Amino acid sequence: MFDLSDRGHDYRDRLLAFMDEHVYPAESVYREQMRASGDANHHPQVLEDLKAEARSQGLWNLFHPHPEWGPGLTNLEYAHLAEVTGRSIEIAPEAINCNAPDTGNMEVLTLFGTDEHKERYLGPLLAGEIASAFAMTEPAVASSDATNVETRMVRDGDEYVITGRKWWTSNALHKNCKVLIVMGKTDPDAPTHRQQSMMVVPIDAPGVKILRGLPVFGYWDREGHAEVEFDHVRVPREALLAGEGDGFMISQARLGPGRIHHCMRAIGVAERALDLMIDRAQSRVTFGEPIANRANIMDWVAEARIEIEMARLLTLKAAHMMDTVGNKVARTEIAAIKVAAPQVALKVLDRAIQVHGGGGVSDDFPLAQWYAHMRTLRLADGPDEVHKMTIARREYRRRSPEWGKK
Repeated sequence: MFDLSDRGHDYRDRLLAFMDEHVYPAESVYREQMRASGDANHHPQVLEDLKAEARSQGLWNLFHPHPEWGPGLTNLEYAHLAEVTGRSIEIAPEAINCNAPDTGNMEVLTLFGTDEHKERYLGPLLAGEIASAFAMTEPAVASSDATNVETRMVRDGDEYVITGRKWWTSNALHKNCKVLIVMGKTDPDAPTHRQQSMMVVPIDAPGVKILRGLPVFGYWDREGHAEVEFDHVRVPREALLAGEGDGFMISQARLGPGRIHHCMRAIGVAERALDLMIDRAQSRVTFGEPIANRANIMDWVAEARIEIEMARLLTLKAAHMMDTVGNKVARTEIAAIKVAAPQVALKVLDRAIQVHGGGGVSDDFPLAQWYAHMRTLRLADGPDEVHKMTIARREYRRRSPEWGKK
């Protein structure tokens, strides 16, 4: 029902071969180069080597739906490819220039950036020469409700002055990060969803200060999650994306495809974790026979297959609906996958860790780090509770169209 086109099959086959021939063999090289550097935010050479190979094979910017900038794949076509990259989530997405938050930022700059933005930032991002970050979440307020954002963007002649503090600004510690897309309030007196705007801010602009990196369950992700201070940062009026008060409109355009990408990569993580769980169960012997023969392990493997298939079908349905009827109509499905896919991945990972015993919680296997990464997805791009609220409200209105309307 959600099968790939001939074009999609071609890209998937080539991507699978790239993973087998280049990405999986590079995982140990990546880990060794990171260890040898002594820098948690090091940018290892092996990534640049993989990027060069991916470009040479035409496996580049596959996420981009606009034919001018990428292959112009549909959401459904790309969803299958995102799952493949999730099987080596630390390096595969960036190896083909399809890693968050750069993908979302490139789409924003494509849709809403000025000619100068596209020349200065979009072009180098599409070429994989620089990285970018997205600054929205704030430590002082509950950012699950984005209307709480307090960072101010005050017009002063031909400039805006930005003052505030952000955190969980992913990619801000990437060695190649050059630009931030920042969300703040330009008019606190406007209607609730017209108060916010987005602006393009160079990371080296005077007044931009990286305060610290934030660990995730004790892991330091290479791209970094930064707390960033904006101390009267001045940017030209042309830094504004779209228009004043368009921040929420831009964020919705950015998040729809991004959630498909995240969820399909999560399914890829779950598939790789299931493979590791099976290999471990078949190779370890307890009380005279492989643990794969234990009834509870069989249950775990069977349930993992069932749950992964359900999550995949739901995500592909959401992608198909985005392509055919649009993001607004697919809002329930987009919210549903953002809840379901990370939870499925976490459940499979938890059982894979259990099967690995002490090794599962060590760094000898990738499971613990993947678990930390997947757990953050229950918060990133909106916590589960917000997505469930969206689904419930739409269900209420399916029965009572005026429910909750003032």
